[in-house]
Amino acid sequence: MLDKPHGLYIHWPYCAKICPYCDFNVTRSRDVDEALWRKVFLEDIAFWAARRPGMLQSIYFGGGTPSLMPATLIEDIVTACRDHWSFASDIEITLEANPTDAESALFSSFAGAGINRLSMGVQSFDDQALKFLGRNHDAAAARRAIDVAMKQFPRTTFDLIYGLPNQNETAWQNQLDQAIETGAEHLSMYQLTIEQGTAFSNAVTRGEWHPIDDIQEATLYEIAQETCVAAGLEAYEVSNHAKPGAESLHNKIYWQYKDYIGIGPGAHGRITFNGQKQATEGMRQISHYLKSATPEQRYDKTPLSSIEQATEYLTMGLRLSNGVSLSRLKKYIGAPLSETVLSDLAQDNLIAINGDQLQVTTSGRQLLNGVLLALCADF
Repeated sequence: MLDKPHGLYIHWPYCAKICPYCDFNVTRSRDVDEALWRKVFLEDIAFWAARRPGMLQSIYFGGGTPSLMPATLIEDIVTACRDHWSFASDIEITLEANPTDAESALFSSFAGAGINRLSMGVQSFDDQALKFLGRNHDAAAARRAIDVAMKQFPRTTFDLIYGLPNQNETAWQNQLDQAIETGAEHLSMYQLTIEQGTAFSNAVTRGEWHPIDDIQEATLYEIAQETCVAAGLEAYEVSNHAKPGAESLHNKIYWQYKDYIGIGPGAHGRITFNGQKQATEGMRQISHYLKSATPEQRYDKTPLSSIEQATEYLTMGLRLSNGVSLSRLKKYIGAPLSETVLSDLAQDNLIAINGDQLQVTTSGRQLLNGVLLALCADF
């Protein structure tokens, strides 16, 4: 395992504004001690490189809003990574950005720091939708940001959110058409979900608005699939579409259940030590994370059982269009999956088996949780 390339996730927990649907480990950006963050990040890089050496396939700056990070800090992190690991020839170094940060000089400084893929949280091209989502930019700013990013970076991707209250087919189709018109080679489209503890969750509980029903969600999902495929953006994952070669290498590491290191407060990782896969998590409380004396104190490490690995592999891998390997799954659970379960799911047109690959069909993608429950119940 250790000779195989792996990924690295860097969590920057600060945002200018907390979106009402967000349940990530983030906080409002205030006075940030850049020198302290540099010290801690570089310590953590050295710590994890000693335990998981080898080659990096990807580096991903997520958050939060990493485009609030000083470009000098980003450059120092990338340089430290190059000092501690070898880089794959096609290494992907991604930065998440907010459209409000789209200044040509700033984006140029990110590119100069080593960023070669920008991922923007556009979410919508409709001003009313953006206001509802609590975004601090309008549609015009989103379009300008995409234009600036596509001139500065070899790869640009952005997110859209669908399933807003009362969103109809015409409104969603208009969003998709505008997204396609940008010429972007990668689009991520996520259904609005109500996460516990968020402002949206509280609003729904108070009856201020109601999520759309499952039938309408399914209709909007199908429109997205058809529109993107017609534009040459294949559905390589449940929520992600790309032209050939423009897929997210970093996210594929997650979905293919490969090793990745998570650095930062609340950052998760999956790393193999001496043949044992472990789940890692950085201390969530930002102040505690920064004040911990050593990297060892900043991270919890939990060995994963074979069944836990099988469950995670299925949960992540079945999101991909090419699915999971049955032989790899057999190694985790010690036996093949039940022929009866597989036959029943196949007869319902929810899965397909092509050689060693177990794949979810187009119909099955909309019922993925049910498919996973049926398969995981077998071990």
